[in-house]
Amino acid sequence: MTLEHINQELQTLKEKKNYRSLPPLIHEGRDVLLNGQRMLNLSSNDYLGLSNDISLRKEFLKTLTPETFLPTSSSSRLLTGNFSDYQKLEQQLATMFGTESALIFNSGYHANTGILPAICNTHTLILADKLVHASLIDGIKLSSAKCIRYRHNDISQLQRLIAENHNAYEQLIIVTESIFSMDGDEADLPALIQLKKSYSNVLLYVDEAHAFGVRGKKGLGCAEEQDCINDIDFLVGTFGKAIASAGAYIVCRQLIREYLINKMRTFIFTTALPPINIQWTSWMLERLSALQHKRAHLLQISEKLKVALTAKGYNCPSVSHIVPMIIGASEDTILKAEELQRKGFYALPVRPPTVPDGTSRIRFSLTADITEHEIDQLIKLINE
Repeated sequence: MTLEHINQELQTLKEKKNYRSLPPLIHEGRDVLLNGQRMLNLSSNDYLGLSNDISLRKEFLKTLTPETFLPTSSSSRLLTGNFSDYQKLEQQLATMFGTESALIFNSGYHANTGILPAICNTHTLILADKLVHASLIDGIKLSSAKCIRYRHNDISQLQRLIAENHNAYEQLIIVTESIFSMDGDEADLPALIQLKKSYSNVLLYVDEAHAFGVRGKKGLGCAEEQDCINDIDFLVGTFGKAIASAGAYIVCRQLIREYLINKMRTFIFTTALPPINIQWTSWMLERLSALQHKRAHLLQISEKLKVALTAKGYNCPSVSHIVPMIIGASEDTILKAEELQRKGFYALPVRPPTVPDGTSRIRFSLTADITEHEIDQLIKLINE
């Protein structure tokens, strides 16, 4: 692609109101400052509001010394980067989830673009929900598997696809999110598991990125809430959202863990996360089960906003803390976002290609430190 083609592509994005740029944000607790204007942040993935809790940071810092503060691993874990902190965290995760083992990755993107290529071959068929995240789509593309995308949450179509194809492939892998990142709706995990168990060569991959921390009595996600952790072959989640850290994990059988260590390129060929990040993640996980009051509050304010949007005539499929206000045209969505920002709410437009054409939306990403009064103010503004 020539520079001329690159410039033309950027001009096309601008004309379609789909051009993106990095905002010069200043963060002050729950608020962001942009061009001198203070706004309540309604676009963060800090779902439990933990990243703004200074008392947590102060308490954690007391556990550190100059000797234990390790800001880099300096290596892949397969070389010299396998500090004891990683093994402690993986055992902690396996114990929390009640699984045989766990493995840590640098990010959710690394997990999804690394696991699928590692476990698939030309005799694999991936059946992926139409609305899975871009990282899963990229992982599928990097694999040698064939892929069919089934209609969003359409169990009957998925069942038909499995029946038609299970004899033609060595393995079929169902790929889904638990809570979907753009619509905020939820997969029926027990139905997927029942379908999987009907065939000997079907496996299930579930991405809990937007559920880990906020669902289940212990905060372990939808799989905990729906009591099906051990029925999922590849249960993946991230630390960079609800628990205010960095990295990702899979909880799985020991055999799968060993295979990924040997075959997963995004695990093998990368410098491991800094041990200080691993220590912080472990420390936060110790406190996760005690945060049920935050999970309950988050669910309450999310439901209140969804009810208000539905009453106003918006199609709002959400059952979670991700509450979309689907407007349609990109230009109209941008104008609505700008209006909300002028009124003190930092809500962002989500446009194609992130979502399908004609479904541009304001994506309200709620956190547990947003008050009910602030939700009431937002609803009042939406109803004007």
